Amino acid sequence: MISGLPPALLFLAGAALVPLLPQRFKQAFMLALPLFALYLLYNTPLGTYWSFSFLDYQIVLMKLDRLSRVFAYIFLIISVIGFLFALKVEDDLQHSAALIYAGGALGVTLCGDWFSLYVYWEFMAVASTFLILARRTPAARAAALRYILVHLFGGLLLFAGIMLLLAGGGPIAIGALKLEGAAAWLIFLGIALNAAIPPLHPWLKDAYPEATPTGAVFLSAFTTKSAVYLMCRTFAGAEVLIWVGAIMTIFPIFYAVLENDIRRVLSYSLMNQVGYMMCGIGIGTTLAINGTVSHAFCHILYKALLFMAAGSVLTMTGRSRCTDLGGLYKTMPLTAVFCMVGSASISAFPLFSGFVSKSMIVSAAGLQHLTTIWFMLQFASVGVIDHAGIKVPYFTFFGHDSGIRASDPPWNMTWAMGIAAFFCLGIGIFPQPLYNILPFPVDYAPYTGAHVVGQLQLLLFGALAFVLLIYSGYYPAEIRAINLDFDWFYRKGGRAFYRLVDWGLGGINAASDRWLVNGATGAVNRFARQAPAIMSKLVLVPVWWLFKVRGWPLEQRKRALERGFARGALPVGVGALAAAVMLIVLYLLA
Repeated sequence: MISGLPPALLFLAGAALVPLLPQRFKQAFMLALPLFALYLLYNTPLGTYWSFSFLDYQIVLMKLDRLSRVFAYIFLIISVIGFLFALKVEDDLQHSAALIYAGGALGVTLCGDWFSLYVYWEFMAVASTFLILARRTPAARAAALRYILVHLFGGLLLFAGIMLLLAGGGPIAIGALKLEGAAAWLIFLGIALNAAIPPLHPWLKDAYPEATPTGAVFLSAFTTKSAVYLMCRTFAGAEVLIWVGAIMTIFPIFYAVLENDIRRVLSYSLMNQVGYMMCGIGIGTTLAINGTVSHAFCHILYKALLFMAAGSVLTMTGRSRCTDLGGLYKTMPLTAVFCMVGSASISAFPLFSGFVSKSMIVSAAGLQHLTTIWFMLQFASVGVIDHAGIKVPYFTFFGHDSGIRASDPPWNMTWAMGIAAFFCLGIGIFPQPLYNILPFPVDYAPYTGAHVVGQLQLLLFGALAFVLLIYSGYYPAEIRAINLDFDWFYRKGGRAFYRLVDWGLGGINAASDRWLVNGATGAVNRFARQAPAIMSKLVLVPVWWLFKVRGWPLEQRKRALERGFARGALPVGVGALAAAVMLIVLYLLA
């Protein structure tokens, strides 16, 4: 039945076809494929498809339920938007990598067994690396190397956890796990790394800003959100995620305020938003899970919109640092408007998508009487307003006039931003269609007087704080610098660990050389060369003594014997004696 065809297989097959297609068909194919997959998914009833037995395990390539369906919907929607944004890119590497990457994310979301999930997980890791490499700069190559090493390590953690789970009699089917035992913790850490949970996060802010302008759009959507989906599926209600998520909402704010590169600001902002999702998963109530899923849906749209705006600026100006930009609203008005729509959405401004999703998580924390967590989430909301809500559009399109006069990007990039902006506004004004597809029935009204007024107060005070800091001169200056993050500990700790291991293993190697190679081995070698002469002297010297050969004549005979053994030229009697001695030794050893 074609309606049950896994979208991941369509995308993987499409990736193989892209290099073979003529250029005039390639653009249409890139748009038609995700649209066709979206059509198939919409017409596929909930259930299990493409299931078969393998090595006594049941492999399920597609298990469609309410949780997986909503993530698959948004992954396909953002694929359409992303490929429209990249329509005029003439690089088969980027297109094929993006299709494999999106296919891997869809596979992770829709598969029903751990084996399939791990395969798709690695597809995502490898394909996303090429979206960074495709920029073809030294910085991109270095970032891609670090990125793939980190994600291969995360994949090993996940694989080890899966193997331990199955070895312990656990099910092959993906399901809820208790955070107990080595298997569960390894799986948790493997997922947490992809979710950029601190201190496992530096790969994100290191790699995403170095990707291509179009590649960053896909990167912002799939890796972290597929991890959010898997956390929802396996560790919903894990209390450790409440505090991890709350901390994750706060600490990136300070780095985002200090950061100079727009796409790096957005990368820190992405971590902040995923923190809300982790917190919601940890709370684990129906409202919290619905809030997490809806926020992931909305976040993919407005974060992609912001990355598209930043990518458009980078494409048209060749620059992405706040110190190099400013005044672009005059010549890039549409990009500026779309960027402000994304900023309003991430700031949870009423009538925008972030308002109807993030508030569900905050409300869930309040209903569970998690007062400290509630305050942390509210504080983080103010921080989001300052860095992503105001800083990004202000320093990019307003602020000082940089003198750059670049136009809006090509029509396909503008239309892609416009579609994403339409969704941000549409969901914010009419949230019910989104609420209807969430995993659980929704009994939540975002537009109450108290909620709207409370959010407007947060927005007002956040904006006021930004203005006061700017005009008082206390807002951190935008300077060309590298901000130290947890990767500093990795670099310094890694070097220290390398020196320690080098000293330890090098010392063992030197001792082995000294005692074994030059010591024991050398002694054995010397004995092997000198043993015949020594043994012969042990026998012959007493005989010579009997014949009163002593002093200098005795020394002469010893040296002559040694020279004879060294040259292999010995008197017949001595050779026969040596042979007899060797036979006696062998007899005694036998």
